[in-house]
Amino acid sequence: MDSTTSAGEIAFDSPFFRIYKDGRIDRFQGIDTLPPSLDPQTGVQSKDVRLSSDPDLSVRLFLPGSSDPARKLPLLIYVHGGAFCIESPFSPIYTRHLNAVVSAAGVVAVSVQYRWAPEHLLPAAYDDAWAAVRWVAAHALGERGAEAEPWLRDRADFDRVFLAGDSAGANIAQHVAARAGVEGLPGLRIAGMALLHPFFRDDGPDKLMDLIYPSSSGATDPRMNPAYDTNLRRMAGQRVIVFVAERDHLKERGRSYYEALKKSGWEGVVEIVETEGEGHVFHLFKPDCDKAAELVKKFASFLNQDAGASQCL
Repeated sequence: MDSTTSAGEIAFDSPFFRIYKDGRIDRFQGIDTLPPSLDPQTGVQSKDVRLSSDPDLSVRLFLPGSSDPARKLPLLIYVHGGAFCIESPFSPIYTRHLNAVVSAAGVVAVSVQYRWAPEHLLPAAYDDAWAAVRWVAAHALGERGAEAEPWLRDRADFDRVFLAGDSAGANIAQHVAARAGVEGLPGLRIAGMALLHPFFRDDGPDKLMDLIYPSSSGATDPRMNPAYDTNLRRMAGQRVIVFVAERDHLKERGRSYYEALKKSGWEGVVEIVETEGEGHVFHLFKPDCDKAAELVKKFASFLNQDAGASQCL
């Protein structure tokens, strides 16, 4: 559209969306969805469950197909990436990724939806993720009654809960773990957290973050940069794995988080894994490559380590 006309004049442009001065927003990617299904390649089943009508939010649940129905499985709570403004648990790339992880790890997974910026400015996404985790915790406490989701009530081991996410979703997952460590999360034992190519803000300018998180203090905001979180040492969980990629522009931010967590006084164990020769979230866009398979294998192994040292909140 001709940006010289009043109807098409651009107020803000990004790789993800464009805002026009008349208030319209066009997204360029990350809006495709797939229905839940039985995945023929992995045998993983998925279904969508509505959490609330205001805001209108759901989760996508995943259940491995080859597990013993009488055995409780570790629970993975996953937050998708997409710069806080695109993608969803229902997108093809995240459905495929969770199918692969759930199959490899033998876990129950909850893939969390959050409201998109810029229509819903941050911290809305953080609040939505926290609400979803509290919804899960309500199952552990028996508070859902007849509305309890059977895949959680009957199959999830609430003593072996893992938080995870990629890119912006990793940022949100980290915030949930930090908030749980301070406020508590009765009913759940957070065993660990996996951050895949996490986004954290550095000291450089970031026009997108300035737009979608105007109430933030910027690079010193603990949610944007946990190195400034004075309560980081209290973060929930006992194990963290940080995945970075050699050609990812966010690699050093992931490394900085790894160093900050080690220095914070947090008493858990943190490790970092770097994939050579690959870029940001390559495993989502090249899921069939050998290095993506290696990442999923390492992720699954992390989820299956002994959770005896998990933290009760």
